Amino acid sequence: MAEDKNPRVTIPSLRAKKEAGEKITALTAYDFPVARILDEAGIDLLLVGDSLGMVVLGYETTIPVTMDEMIHHTKPVVRAARRALVIGDMPYFSFHLSEEATLANAARFIKEAGAQGVKVEGASPRRLAMIERLIEAEIPVMGHVGLTPQSIHHLGRFKVRGTAFSEAKAIIREAAALEKAGVFAVILESIPQEVAREITERLSVPTIGIGAGPWCDGQILVFHDMVGFDGGYLPKFVKKYADLKTLISTATGAYRDEVRAGAFPDVEHSYHMKPAEARKLRASRRGR
Repeated sequence: MAEDKNPRVTIPSLRAKKEAGEKITALTAYDFPVARILDEAGIDLLLVGDSLGMVVLGYETTIPVTMDEMIHHTKPVVRAARRALVIGDMPYFSFHLSEEATLANAARFIKEAGAQGVKVEGASPRRLAMIERLIEAEIPVMGHVGLTPQSIHHLGRFKVRGTAFSEAKAIIREAAALEKAGVFAVILESIPQEVAREITERLSVPTIGIGAGPWCDGQILVFHDMVGFDGGYLPKFVKKYADLKTLISTATGAYRDEVRAGAFPDVEHSYHMKPAEARKLRASRRGR
């Protein structure tokens, strides 16, 4: 049997990348066509993030996103991914509940949507106990420390975390506690690169940075930010690799103008009868 040149990315293979010093690539995805493109481009990990609330559903924060919305968007990403690992993001108040309710919500990502794991924000003692319970139930968990968007009302605004020594040490302890609880990777969001480097060197599981500098084992960005589907403001850490907003706006304007002018559709973009059949049709109109 021929060896698969593009083997499926797995949790063990992510760890192997860290051990080999090979960077991990990750992006968010929320639908089939984009997920297929990212998967075919060789992205290792697709996160169906609750960021979909802001970039797809038009919410002001991620807080309103529901489990049903997350499952709805995870299913097409899973169907599209032939190589990438797909992780579902546990939305706000899906894991702040009883143990039974949290397990049921996490299991929906695995059983109903087909994801290979879930992401959980935070590392409080109660959160760590819940993560251990999820892992015991054979549900792989990715941790998330630093800026945690679901805490926006507590934080007041999105801002860099860990710039002061005391807060940096707290984030480092949280990341270590997540590893001890059994997570397979940790997202580090909006923290100084010095803090991210310290965490990455201490942990045996991969770190995935977003606004955490170059020392992480991998990087993730919100797809819509990376390709220019932004609403104006972008965090400092976002690099735009394309400007699809302008491209789509230009194409839409050209379509609008041609339709109004009667230039589209033209002969080339229309279906045609055979000449003899067309003559019969014209004759039938005269003879009616």
